[in-house]
Amino acid sequence: MKIAQIVCAFPPYRSGIGNSVYNISESLADLGHEVTVFTPNYNHKIENEFNRPACAGQPEGKFAVLRLKPLVKYGNAALVPQLAWKLRNFDIVHLHYPFYGALKAILFLKLFSSRKMKLILHYHMDSQARGLKGAIFYLYSILILPLLARAAEIITCASLDYVKHSNLKKYYLIKPNKFRQILFGVDLERFVTYHDDINKQRANKVILFVGGLDKAHYFKGLEILLKALAVIIKDQELSSTVLKVIGRGNLLPYYKDCAFNFGVEKNVEFYDKVDSGQLTDFYNGSDCLVLPSVNKAEAFGLVLLEAMACAKPVVASNLPGVRSIFKNGREGLLVKPGDVDDLANKIKIILKDKKLAESMGRAGRALVESKYTWTKVGKKLNSIYHYVKYSPK
Repeated sequence: MKIAQIVCAFPPYRSGIGNSVYNISESLADLGHEVTVFTPNYNHKIENEFNRPACAGQPEGKFAVLRLKPLVKYGNAALVPQLAWKLRNFDIVHLHYPFYGALKAILFLKLFSSRKMKLILHYHMDSQARGLKGAIFYLYSILILPLLARAAEIITCASLDYVKHSNLKKYYLIKPNKFRQILFGVDLERFVTYHDDINKQRANKVILFVGGLDKAHYFKGLEILLKALAVIIKDQELSSTVLKVIGRGNLLPYYKDCAFNFGVEKNVEFYDKVDSGQLTDFYNGSDCLVLPSVNKAEAFGLVLLEAMACAKPVVASNLPGVRSIFKNGREGLLVKPGDVDDLANKIKIILKDKKLAESMGRAGRALVESKYTWTKVGKKLNSIYHYVKYSPK
């Protein structure tokens, strides 16, 4: 089948949505599908974590990427009306929401094309912001999103738990059979457990944070984690604990200022240039990964899967979607979003109990091996695509 994946951001820009679409596209190509990713051309100059530079028209080996010149762009938002005539010959169009600059073109083609488009909507997350941007997001959620949901043949999501608490919750109550949960995956050959003495030689505990440090990822909660670190290092046993922050973005100077203001600058190390091989090293060289997100803009958390694949315990906010990834107390611990003391206490539990941390790590690796692989994702989507294409309507 000819399959179009429509996404607002794609490598080299690092984001959970873009990375998930990259891996989805690879898994579908492995099954013999002809996959094309449509995404705005933001003219990123940096190398992506897959070690490929961005360019306007780019084959990725197994699938194609068409980077469209935006009519208008602002940050990671882009208007690409040319989608309306570029999607006519595809068997399946899989739109990854949110992508506001593509919605009108998709709806126009769906409603007025003589060859009816087979549309699948993947609902990644609610968009949340303050001020004018928040008002725009709200208008889209009440005016456009309902039309899009009705137009789609199937709505996929990484977590039904998240959907039940999202802007689509009312539609889910009316049409639950229209939704399909497609769990995300992790590359088990890339994210592996090292069996060496590196961690035995470490004199200090290491907490790891991996996430975007730009305004689009404000919700990741790094400021909360920095405050929690200030509490953790007051414990004499954990006074030398180091927080390693992996990520880049325009808020990096702000977070460095936060570390200084909270009195933890000597305990924090920032790394803004980490390639894929190094990322696995960082996971293996840590005691736990922390995902302290503060609101529903965090819908899943691929970094949790990566850390568990490296047999590391995780600490994550108790948010819809995120909390469904692992079992609290078995592979990691859940914390109240935005609660500094709860976050500090849960991290301390793991840092102080080596046997518990190792047990959680082993359980995490077993969980991702059984449940979270991109091969499984591809096969489930393959079944959905065949159902949508060949079912009468």
